[in-house]
Amino acid sequence: MLDQFETFLAGSDAISILPGAMLFLAVAAVTIAVGQLVQSRGAIRRRAADVGSLDIAVTAVDPRSPLGESRAAAAKLLDSVTRNFVPEDVREVVKIRRQLMQAGFLQPGAVAWYFAARFGAAIVVGLAASATAAALGMAGAVFWLVVLGGLILGYLLPSIYVGRRVARNRDEHRAGFPDFMDLMVVCADAGLSMESALDRVGRELSTSYPSLSANLAMTNLEMRAGRTLGEALDMLGDRLGITEARSFATLLQQSEELGSSLTEALRIYSDDMRHQRLSRAEEKAYALPAKLVIPLGLFVFPVLLIVTILPVYIRLKGYSN
Repeated sequence: MLDQFETFLAGSDAISILPGAMLFLAVAAVTIAVGQLVQSRGAIRRRAADVGSLDIAVTAVDPRSPLGESRAAAAKLLDSVTRNFVPEDVREVVKIRRQLMQAGFLQPGAVAWYFAARFGAAIVVGLAASATAAALGMAGAVFWLVVLGGLILGYLLPSIYVGRRVARNRDEHRAGFPDFMDLMVVCADAGLSMESALDRVGRELSTSYPSLSANLAMTNLEMRAGRTLGEALDMLGDRLGITEARSFATLLQQSEELGSSLTEALRIYSDDMRHQRLSRAEEKAYALPAKLVIPLGLFVFPVLLIVTILPVYIRLKGYSN
């Protein structure tokens, strides 16, 4: 067979076939390459069309659509609440705004929504109280007293909820601030700038302390928007609502003005934060015996007294009979 193949290659027919075969292979290769190019360009165009339609769907909202109508109705409601229910005293509005920021409500219209929630909760709880009083057969002054109590309770419920959220966030911020300072020291030793360190530490704390991480991310956005480091840290202290954050802002401002070592200042302040956390834990531990006196006296001591004296009483009662 090998001899026949060599004889075929040596013949004149093989010489005449080779150019045609080479031309066929070249045309086939060019056709495949052009087909692959056209197919890839078509895929790119389809993906670009999908991305363009997605961007249009997200950014452009038809005012006649349900979403556009709901946004317009919400805007009208906020304007009405702002005109009729938000107090004109600027100091009171600023105080409420700071409290809402510490609770985690950072939207521009948070104050208006707060007063709208107060008004709505008062109506809902008042109607529920009136329905309950009518179902129980109350009438006269008792009925109106229950309705008034429901209105007052509904009006105070948003304030109670915001206060509880503020207290919970402050506990989280106070517990996570020493860890934040330790990570800031590590970033400063690694040579990162303050902006990069805040961004890195904020991402590291997102799982353990989500509220603190969100406030650090907002501080980074404020500095990127043009605020100075001191102004951004002052706003951070107002949002966190703890003295440690305000002291941290003052420390960085003084270090920048005096030209002292920022890493050394952060290390000293981090040690101070750890000592403060240990002191708070020791304070809670020392206060625990005093707090346990009332539950022990009300619940544990009477049971022990009954378990100790009751058998003796039963035995004496048996002897007397």
